[in-house]
Amino acid sequence: MPSIASLIPVLVTGIQPRRVGAVNDSVKGGSSTPKDLGALDSCDEHRNEGAEREARARTLEHAARHHRFFPKLRLPLRIAAFAALAVAPATIAAGFDLATKRADLSEADLKRVADVTRPTQDFSKAEQYEAMQAGAATSVDPVTEDSFSHISANIPFEEEQNFKLGNALFRKLWVSSPSSTQASDGLGPLFNARSCMSCHVNDGRGKPPEGGASATSMFLRLSRAARTPEEEKAIADAEVVNFPDPVYGRQLQDLAVPGLAAEGKMAIRYDEETVTLGDGETVSLRRPHYAATNLAYGPLDAATTISARVAPAMIGLGLIEAIPEADILAHADPDDADGNGISGKAAVVRDHRSGKVTLGRFGWKAQNATVRDQSADAFANDIGISTPDEPDAHGDCTKAEEKCLDMPTGVQKRLGAEEAPGPILDLVTFYSENLAVPARRKASFAETLRGKRIFYETGCISCHVPKFVTRRDTPEKAQSFQLIWPYSDFLLHDMGDGLADGQQVGLASGREWRTPPLWGIGLTRTVSGHSFFLHDGRARDLTEAILWHGGEAEKARNAFSALTKDDRAALITFLESL
Repeated sequence: MPSIASLIPVLVTGIQPRRVGAVNDSVKGGSSTPKDLGALDSCDEHRNEGAEREARARTLEHAARHHRFFPKLRLPLRIAAFAALAVAPATIAAGFDLATKRADLSEADLKRVADVTRPTQDFSKAEQYEAMQAGAATSVDPVTEDSFSHISANIPFEEEQNFKLGNALFRKLWVSSPSSTQASDGLGPLFNARSCMSCHVNDGRGKPPEGGASATSMFLRLSRAARTPEEEKAIADAEVVNFPDPVYGRQLQDLAVPGLAAEGKMAIRYDEETVTLGDGETVSLRRPHYAATNLAYGPLDAATTISARVAPAMIGLGLIEAIPEADILAHADPDDADGNGISGKAAVVRDHRSGKVTLGRFGWKAQNATVRDQSADAFANDIGISTPDEPDAHGDCTKAEEKCLDMPTGVQKRLGAEEAPGPILDLVTFYSENLAVPARRKASFAETLRGKRIFYETGCISCHVPKFVTRRDTPEKAQSFQLIWPYSDFLLHDMGDGLADGQQVGLASGREWRTPPLWGIGLTRTVSGHSFFLHDGRARDLTEAILWHGGEAEKARNAFSALTKDDRAALITFLESL
């Protein structure tokens, strides 16, 4: 095995963001933040260690000085529905070897987890641990454009080097082959970006090109549905998620190395549509229309669908992977057995390395099971770099693109069999798993708590499930047994005609999308410099994003529309605190 240093000829000094200081917007008064900063059990070994971190955490605001009177709550039935979900996993797991009960906890701990993750009915104050929304891993650094780039706060010091090396590789600009910089060549030959950071600027959310020529953090997925019983069986058995365009492959690459034509360009046209809310206020929504233009290798197949995707934020991924399968499956109700109109469905996929059937939880349609799978997929399709998990050095080139297949690759046998050998993928995965979620701002302010109550009462938590407790037996101890607040069930939901892309991805239909986590959403403008939301960035603010919800979310969307202007503003204030 070559040394890691020989694989990474880049400078890594100066890239670690500051890790000192306190959360902004703190208020006077004592903090009830626990010494373990969100680890569920204060007796667990891997709490957030050190007096310095503890002192920083104590500066978190936790109690607002004034609270409004809230009317009688209308939540008991919704809470009861959460408690009844324990019967759902057997339905989801039928035919697949998925866990239906946590095996990492005692019966006593299972009860504790059920108690602590039950949705609150008290909105007079912030919940215990709520400000530390990623448990002991939460970053309490000051709010800046680097707020998504901090290392998880409870990572041992000896592992920070791997995080820094992973950060350097995440930022690394790949070049075309052949190159004198042999450890950096292999780009493409067809690609959408030259580095991970090109799409995930500041580790944040991508956006549409908005009048410019560049669509670096947004691209078009290409696929067709199954045509034969054999293809249908391959999808049902989780052998494939769909089938690529015969010429252009799995996504449209709008860039290419010298001497090769890019596949084409993404064209976007928007129609403005006016929506009138319950109190008469109007909101303009923009409906996008997408096309692949300037196609260099002939037309797309008639059966190929196109779907625009922006890059998601990178925070908290390792903690999401540490949520037990059983706890996610407990919220699934594919046949809507409880009759509430919400029928979340689990994505069943295969781990890229082991081939084992498991739960999909990453990607807009939950097509990847692990952070490593997601990273290898991005290397292959976005940058055109081969890894041990995706070893084709020509990336998304198809047999119809003969010139692409004739281009040189960046495989250096002395470094490994792939352009990004195992240690590189390992480090990028470690970095991606350990990007910290920022602490909440103003979690206990009266207006935030009012918005939180409205968020619960309008039914948003049916899909945006507030809390989970991670596995106790995680490979990375820093992610073990943490109470986290991602506000997602990580399931597939029918979001209606308005958001439908017509593209099947595994078990996800052309109307279904994975519920995205909401943590960090209030810092989008600070980190990414914009406020575009949803899978294709069509929503220009959070209000527009909510109003695009349909299908299973239509009832919650209508409830939001019927609110008074002040109540809508309070709900948005709550979202901006996440």
